[in-house]
Amino acid sequence: MLVESNPIVVGSVTYGTGVSLEKLQSLRDPILQMRIQEETQQQGQLNAALTAMQQAQVQFTTSSGDIGTEIPNFFSSLNQISTDPTNLALRQGALTAAGNMTTAFNHVANNLSSQRLNLDSNVSQDVGQVNVLTGQIATLNTQISELQGVNQDASALVDQRDVLIGNLSKLIDVSTIRSGDSLTLTTSNGTALVVGGQSFALTTQTNASGLQDIYAQGTDITANLTSGDLAGLLQTRDQTIPGLLSNLDTLAAGISNAMNTANQKGFDLNGIAGGNLFVPPAVSGQGAAAGMAVAIADPALIAASSDGTPGSNGNLAVLAAVQNQPVAGGQTPTDYYSNMVFTVGNEVSNDAAELSSSQLILSQLQDQRASISGVSLDEEASNTVQFQRAFDAAAEIVTTVNNMLFAVINMGTLTG
Repeated sequence: MLVESNPIVVGSVTYGTGVSLEKLQSLRDPILQMRIQEETQQQGQLNAALTAMQQAQVQFTTSSGDIGTEIPNFFSSLNQISTDPTNLALRQGALTAAGNMTTAFNHVANNLSSQRLNLDSNVSQDVGQVNVLTGQIATLNTQISELQGVNQDASALVDQRDVLIGNLSKLIDVSTIRSGDSLTLTTSNGTALVVGGQSFALTTQTNASGLQDIYAQGTDITANLTSGDLAGLLQTRDQTIPGLLSNLDTLAAGISNAMNTANQKGFDLNGIAGGNLFVPPAVSGQGAAAGMAVAIADPALIAASSDGTPGSNGNLAVLAAVQNQPVAGGQTPTDYYSNMVFTVGNEVSNDAAELSSSQLILSQLQDQRASISGVSLDEEASNTVQFQRAFDAAAEIVTTVNNMLFAVINMGTLTG
């Protein structure tokens, strides 16, 4: 803010001394700043969730060895045995196809579990970043209070603090409480992060699942985080990926149990009643996808016969029929897996659309803030030209008056 300086009076003449800088003042809209923080938090959550889901989606893309390809390949190999039930090469082909299918299930389940552990590691890293930022904000709070206490300008420090709060908002849901010169930061559920010049560090503790839960002053706040990068990581780690693993387990267990039941209805190449074709999964089905495996190594043990004679292929129809039976969630294996793929793709698409919308909203909010608090270079250039023209005009007046006085003073001399 510029104010007129005190003039200098010499006799009856008063000389102006121009203007001086009284103080710097920032124009801020606290409501707009709060909306920017909220949208930043939302964007952080969506970005983390989308990135994680895009990584998970890779496990469900069509390839030569994916689950969607190996399931029909397995049932096709069973149908081929019907042309010559005693052919060990055809039987071995069916066992190989069964092994390829179990490997596909194992691969996806293990990769999803690894991704979940990576997300857990990211949670710990984010907590560390939160603690660094809250410590820096607390330090700035102290410095700002000290400067404002002696009527000094603290605008630069306030700007630094706003940047740090913005960075913090990307990581965790933050609520800002201002009381005079004091500033308090909490999570949306009221957990204190910064109070004046004091910061409260978050910690992590390993839970029964071997994953990291987030604690604040001894209280578990993991389930209370609703936005920011941490919330997106936790949502994917604790809900989305476990849901995908559970669906895979349901499908793997359904196929294994149905195929075992079908194989037990027939007789193998030795005329003996068939046994389990796949290793039986746990009753709960948990871990069925990661542990799915073929139970036999001898192709002669495939129970193709319905009456015990080597040339019979009657039970192959029972085995192949599993492909069209409701083995998981009332759906056939192919339909159930297709719905899984659709669900993953749909979630990625929705997250991408929401993130794009959030980015647009945040950009508009930042433009509004710039129109209030920012400096227009065009306006500054225009003012500079205006002031320069005014200076030039004043200089012309001074020059003209000087010339007139010179002429008057020297008028008698010139006349003589």
